Amino acid sequence: MIAREFVSSESPNATRGGAGGRPCQGLWYANAKPRVGVIASHYDIDFSEHYLAELLAERGLGFLGWNTRYRGAGAYFSLNNAITDIAVGVSWMRETAGVDTVVLLGNSGGASLMAAYQARALAGAESLIQADLFISLNAHPGRPDVLTTWMDPSLTDEADPASVDPALDMFNPDHGPPYGPDFIARYRAGQTARNQRITDWCHAELDRLRPAGVRDRVFPVFRTWADLRFLDLAMDASQREVGCYAGDPATANRGSFGLASSCTLRSWLAMWSLSDSDCRAEPHLAAITQPGLVVQSDADQGCYLSDARTIYAALGSEDKTLEVLKGDHYFLSPPGMGGTVADLVATWVDARI
Repeated sequence: MIAREFVSSESPNATRGGAGGRPCQGLWYANAKPRVGVIASHYDIDFSEHYLAELLAERGLGFLGWNTRYRGAGAYFSLNNAITDIAVGVSWMRETAGVDTVVLLGNSGGASLMAAYQARALAGAESLIQADLFISLNAHPGRPDVLTTWMDPSLTDEADPASVDPALDMFNPDHGPPYGPDFIARYRAGQTARNQRITDWCHAELDRLRPAGVRDRVFPVFRTWADLRFLDLAMDASQREVGCYAGDPATANRGSFGLASSCTLRSWLAMWSLSDSDCRAEPHLAAITQPGLVVQSDADQGCYLSDARTIYAALGSEDKTLEVLKGDHYFLSPPGMGGTVADLVATWVDARI
């Protein structure tokens, strides 16, 4: 029988809130007393009831779905604080749950976050406990990377979600799909330029506000469901269907929900900026020498086969494996794919302990 245990803790630099909640919270899934513990965390999404939790526990692995202080509060994200909070979960598995082997599971955005944790642990930073194995699951190469490839470069005024440059509008049928190489090149350059414009504005705004004693401010980012690959299936070809995680890209792109939709100046620079953020996976992955497993589904609408290959190539591990499986981002279909993923992970881990 799988037992679920609620785990909560203060962090070295964050205490219990006035309402009673502790900054670090999660659920521990275990059958008996496992010797291997898997921990999964994300920048701002709640992983306490992760879809692999019970499946891995059924196969003899403990699973800690762990949330940092930024669950649901990514607009205020700090990588240093998040790593400190992840360390609390890793320590709990070692010292309280008594596991011998710690496995970092970086799912979706969590891959770059967990890679950053391991890289710092390997560098001896902050007395972090090193993990023994690293897994990337349906992931992208980092928060700035995925946001930039999803940003709509046709937005001409960051204060006006209705502003459009027709020459860079992917939803203008004159451009495609399919999209031609010249349009793709101009579009990708426009996305990178938009990311940099926001970064430059954040720095300038911080400089402007500082004399007034204002440390930060909140601002919106509009139209971030505009990856050309959402509509053009020939780009980064896979078994995915047209669309994005939020359904129809044209509709989602004009909605209020999306990546980085609410930021502060400092959280943009910390998490989303191509030039400034330390939330890009490749530099951290290069430092990881422990065995690594990269798993990618073939019908994912937002994390692509090229992302998996990039992550695999960046891993510094000599013992590394890349596996492509059928399924969508969450392995909800085809039926039973969650169990297939869990079997793969359990078998891979068992062969290395």
